[in-house]
Amino acid sequence: MNIVYTAEALVSGDGRNGQGRTSDGRLDLTFAIPTEMGGTGDGTNPEQLFALGYAACYHSALRLVARQAGADVTDSAVGARVGIGPTEGGGFGLDVTLEVTLPNLSREQAQELADKAHQVCPYSNATRGNIDVAIVVTGDDD
Repeated sequence: MNIVYTAEALVSGDGRNGQGRTSDGRLDLTFAIPTEMGGTGDGTNPEQLFALGYAACYHSALRLVARQAGADVTDSAVGARVGIGPTEGGGFGLDVTLEVTLPNLSREQAQELADKAHQVCPYSNATRGNIDVAIVVTGDDD
């Protein structure tokens, strides 16, 4: 693989209750454990960042495959939900739901493009076989 870009970040402090900063300074965040996990919730958390990153990356992949197919992606959107919880082995695991909105396509066309994007997206490729990822195509009738 020919790496064309590398993101760099450093987290210090108490991990989920620490500070995080990218090497270029564009992100400089305070982390806090969500209230649902016993924390204060007074900062962002890794799952929120993962949700944003996955949604943005997947949306780019979706737009790429749609453009290749000549499909209209006007007003398209991708939402991501990232869940975290304990696993049977004593650790923690993630699951992801990606909600795809392609209002100018039939549900069948939208599902076909969503499935193709899942094969192209680097986040999908990195998580495949490791965490559950559900792709849900939404429409006006939902």
